[in-house]
Amino acid sequence: MRKFILETDRLLLREFDEGDAAAFYVLGSDPAIIRYTGDPGGGLVNVEHAAEIIRSHPMADYRAHGFGRWACVDKRTGTVVGFAGLKRLPALGEVDIGYRLLPTHWGAGLATEAGRAVLRYGFERLTLGRVIGLVNLANAASVRVLEKLGLRSDGSVEYVGQRVARYVIEAEAGPRDH
Repeated sequence: MRKFILETDRLLLREFDEGDAAAFYVLGSDPAIIRYTGDPGGGLVNVEHAAEIIRSHPMADYRAHGFGRWACVDKRTGTVVGFAGLKRLPALGEVDIGYRLLPTHWGAGLATEAGRAVLRYGFERLTLGRVIGLVNLANAASVRVLEKLGLRSDGSVEYVGQRVARYVIEAEAGPRDH
Protein backbone atom coordinates (compact mmCIF):
# COMPACT_ATOMS: atom_id res chain seq x y z
CA MET A 1 0.00 0.00 0.00
CA ARG A 2 1.50 3.31 -1.07
CA LYS A 3 1.61 6.06 1.54
CA PHE A 4 0.24 9.37 0.29
CA ILE A 5 1.55 12.45 2.12
CA LEU A 6 0.26 15.59 0.38
CA GLU A 7 -2.16 16.71 -2.29
CA THR A 8 -2.02 19.87 -4.39
CA ASP A 9 -4.29 21.03 -7.19
CA ARG A 10 -2.49 18.90 -9.78
CA LEU A 11 -0.28 16.50 -7.84
CA LEU A 12 -0.32 13.76 -5.25
CA LEU A 13 2.91 13.44 -3.27
CA ARG A 14 3.59 10.00 -1.88
CA GLU A 15 6.44 7.91 -0.60
CA PHE A 16 8.61 6.22 -3.19
CA ASP A 17 8.75 2.43 -3.22
CA GLU A 18 10.72 -0.04 -5.31
CA GLY A 19 7.87 -0.16 -7.85
CA ASP A 20 8.88 3.37 -8.84
CA ALA A 21 12.36 2.29 -10.00
CA ALA A 22 11.73 2.87 -13.73
CA ALA A 23 10.37 6.40 -13.18
CA PHE A 24 13.11 7.17 -10.64
CA TYR A 25 15.73 5.96 -13.14
CA VAL A 26 14.59 8.56 -15.70
CA LEU A 27 14.69 11.32 -13.05
CA GLY A 28 18.23 10.31 -12.13
CA SER A 29 19.73 9.57 -15.54
CA ASP A 30 18.33 12.01 -18.11
CA PRO A 31 21.20 14.44 -18.88
CA ALA A 32 18.78 17.39 -19.14
CA ILE A 33 17.37 16.65 -15.67
CA ILE A 34 20.64 16.01 -13.84
CA ARG A 35 22.64 18.72 -15.61
CA TYR A 36 22.92 20.86 -12.46
CA THR A 37 22.32 18.32 -9.69
CA GLY A 38 25.81 17.03 -8.99
CA ASP A 39 24.54 13.43 -8.85
CA PRO A 40 27.51 11.15 -8.05
CA GLY A 41 28.96 9.25 -10.99
CA GLY A 42 26.87 11.17 -13.50
CA GLY A 43 23.56 9.67 -12.38
CA LEU A 44 21.83 6.32 -12.28
CA VAL A 45 23.11 3.56 -14.54
CA ASN A 46 20.02 1.31 -14.81
CA VAL A 47 16.65 0.50 -13.23
CA GLU A 48 18.24 -1.87 -10.71
CA HIS A 49 20.55 0.94 -9.57
CA ALA A 50 17.48 3.19 -9.24
CA ALA A 51 15.75 0.59 -7.02
CA GLU A 52 18.89 0.38 -4.86
CA ILE A 53 18.98 4.19 -4.48
CA ILE A 54 15.26 4.29 -3.62
CA ARG A 55 15.91 1.77 -0.82
CA SER A 56 19.06 3.47 0.47
CA HIS A 57 17.92 7.09 0.22
CA PRO A 58 14.20 8.02 0.17
CA MET A 59 12.99 4.85 1.92
CA ALA A 60 15.82 5.02 4.47
CA ASP A 61 15.00 8.71 5.07
CA TYR A 62 11.31 7.90 5.70
CA ARG A 63 12.33 5.32 8.33
CA ALA A 64 14.98 7.50 9.97
CA HIS A 65 13.30 10.93 9.87
CA GLY A 66 9.66 10.43 8.90
CA PHE A 67 10.14 12.43 5.70
CA GLY A 68 12.21 12.55 2.53
CA ARG A 69 11.86 13.16 -1.19
CA TRP A 70 8.38 12.09 -2.33
CA ALA A 71 7.13 10.96 -5.72
CA CYS A 72 5.06 13.62 -7.54
CA VAL A 73 2.16 11.88 -9.23
CA ASP A 74 0.14 13.69 -11.90
CA LYS A 75 -3.48 13.45 -10.72
CA ARG A 76 -4.80 13.31 -14.30
CA THR A 77 -2.62 10.43 -15.50
CA GLY A 78 -1.51 8.67 -12.30
CA THR A 79 2.11 8.72 -13.48
CA VAL A 80 5.20 9.80 -11.58
CA VAL A 81 6.35 13.07 -13.15
CA GLY A 82 9.01 14.02 -10.62
CA PHE A 83 9.82 14.30 -6.96
CA ALA A 84 9.68 16.94 -4.26
CA GLY A 85 10.33 16.88 -0.57
CA LEU A 86 12.60 17.53 2.34
CA LYS A 87 15.90 15.84 3.14
CA ARG A 88 17.96 16.02 6.30
CA LEU A 89 21.57 16.87 5.41
CA PRO A 90 23.66 15.73 8.41
CA ALA A 91 26.87 17.15 6.90
CA LEU A 92 25.35 20.64 7.07
CA GLY A 93 23.00 20.17 10.03
CA GLU A 94 20.13 21.42 7.86
CA VAL A 95 16.93 20.27 6.16
CA ASP A 96 16.91 20.88 2.40
CA ILE A 97 13.97 21.28 0.02
CA GLY A 98 14.44 19.61 -3.33
CA TYR A 99 12.43 19.00 -6.47
CA ARG A 100 12.95 17.44 -9.86
CA LEU A 101 10.53 17.09 -12.77
CA LEU A 102 10.46 15.44 -16.16
CA PRO A 103 11.30 17.99 -18.91
CA THR A 104 7.79 17.58 -20.36
CA HIS A 105 6.49 19.17 -17.13
CA TRP A 106 8.97 22.06 -16.88
CA GLY A 107 7.60 25.58 -16.93
CA ALA A 108 4.10 24.61 -15.75
CA GLY A 109 4.54 25.76 -12.14
CA LEU A 110 4.53 22.24 -10.70
CA ALA A 111 7.81 22.63 -8.78
CA THR A 112 6.45 25.78 -7.11
CA GLU A 113 3.11 24.10 -6.41
CA ALA A 114 4.78 21.06 -4.85
CA GLY A 115 7.34 23.23 -3.04
CA ARG A 116 4.65 25.30 -1.30
CA ALA A 117 2.96 22.15 -0.01
CA VAL A 118 6.29 20.68 1.09
CA LEU A 119 7.30 23.83 2.99
CA ARG A 120 3.91 24.03 4.72
CA TYR A 121 4.29 20.39 5.74
CA GLY A 122 7.80 21.04 7.07
CA PHE A 123 6.80 24.07 9.11
CA GLU A 124 3.33 22.99 10.29
CA ARG A 125 3.56 19.21 10.64
CA LEU A 126 7.28 18.72 11.30
CA THR A 127 7.67 22.05 13.17
CA LEU A 128 10.98 22.78 11.45
CA GLY A 129 12.52 26.14 12.30
CA ARG A 130 14.06 26.67 8.88
CA VAL A 131 14.58 25.01 5.53
CA ILE A 132 17.38 25.57 3.05
CA GLY A 133 17.58 25.08 -0.69
CA LEU A 134 20.90 24.26 -2.33
CA VAL A 135 21.18 25.22 -5.97
CA ASN A 136 23.69 25.60 -8.76
CA LEU A 137 23.26 29.25 -9.76
CA ALA A 138 23.47 28.25 -13.43
CA ASN A 139 20.10 26.55 -12.92
CA ALA A 140 18.08 29.75 -13.28
CA ALA A 141 14.72 27.94 -13.28
CA SER A 142 15.43 26.31 -9.93
CA VAL A 143 16.62 29.61 -8.47
CA ARG A 144 13.32 31.19 -9.58
CA VAL A 145 11.34 28.43 -7.85
CA LEU A 146 13.22 28.97 -4.58
CA GLU A 147 12.61 32.71 -4.79
CA LYS A 148 8.90 32.23 -5.59
CA LEU A 149 8.68 30.03 -2.49
CA GLY A 150 10.10 32.85 -0.38
CA LEU A 151 13.62 31.54 0.18
CA ARG A 152 16.32 34.21 0.21
CA SER A 153 19.93 33.97 -0.86
CA ASP A 154 22.30 33.21 2.02
CA GLY A 155 25.74 32.86 0.46
CA SER A 156 27.23 29.62 -0.73
CA VAL A 157 28.42 26.35 0.75
CA GLU A 158 30.51 23.36 -0.27
CA TYR A 159 28.31 20.28 -0.58
CA VAL A 160 29.18 16.88 -2.10
CA GLY A 161 32.27 18.27 -3.75
CA GLN A 162 30.75 21.33 -5.38
CA ARG A 163 30.18 24.95 -4.45
CA VAL A 164 26.44 25.70 -4.44
CA ALA A 165 24.29 28.66 -3.49
CA ARG A 166 22.33 28.35 -0.26
CA TYR A 167 18.84 29.80 0.00
CA VAL A 168 17.01 29.95 3.34
CA ILE A 169 13.49 30.38 4.68
CA GLU A 170 12.61 30.64 8.36
CA ALA A 171 9.42 29.06 9.72
CA GLU A 172 7.87 32.39 10.65
CA ALA A 173 8.21 33.57 7.04
CA GLY A 174 6.27 30.57 5.68
CA PRO A 175 6.00 29.75 1.97
CA ARG A 176 4.71 32.41 -0.38
CA ASP A 177 1.31 31.76 -1.92
CA HIS A 178 1.93 33.85 -5.02
